[in-house]
Amino acid sequence: MERVRARVIVEGRVQGVFFRHHTQEVAFRLGVTGWVKNRRNGSVEAVFEGDRERVDQIIEWCRRGAPEARVTGVHVNWEVYTGEFEDFSVTY
Repeated sequence: MERVRARVIVEGRVQGVFFRHHTQEVAFRLGVTGWVKNRRNGSVEAVFEGDRERVDQIIEWCRRGAPEARVTGVHVNWEVYTGEFEDFSVTY
């Protein structure tokens, strides 16, 4: 089972629509660790760590987003897995 880390930037109408909260719920359900936060430019940034299949699933979820979100772009940068996270948090 391959462990991976992805840094994801989600663009569009993704702030003020509970995107971070829904991302945290999906991460908990999938067993993915990391964090999610709003960026000053209106996008959302997240770091996901876990099994490759589950990280791929949450990235695919980000392409659709929370019910009220309108995602216009998802940028994924693969990084070296660190295992530094115990859970998934919303960062402010």
